[in-house]
Amino acid sequence: MSQLHFEPSQTSSAHEAMERQQVTYDFSREVKHRAAFEAYCQWYYETAAQHQAELAAMEHDIPLFSWFRRGKSAGLTK
Repeated sequence: MSQLHFEPSQTSSAHEAMERQQVTYDFSREVKHRAAFEAYCQWYYETAAQHQAELAAMEHDIPLFSWFRRGKSAGLTK
């Protein structure tokens, strides 16, 4: 039966290779996370600007909803 025997320099380089792989993996995850967050922020700002434009356009509309509310509430009071 043969036993595995590692030289200290071999285990050290293997350990360093594992550390480099872990650092590379962590960095890759961080880059993907930041890119996804940046895309979300961009979408959020675009959506907010669109909603602000829609709200500004609605301010000049005829207030139909309030007409319907007044009509129903006026019928309830005697």
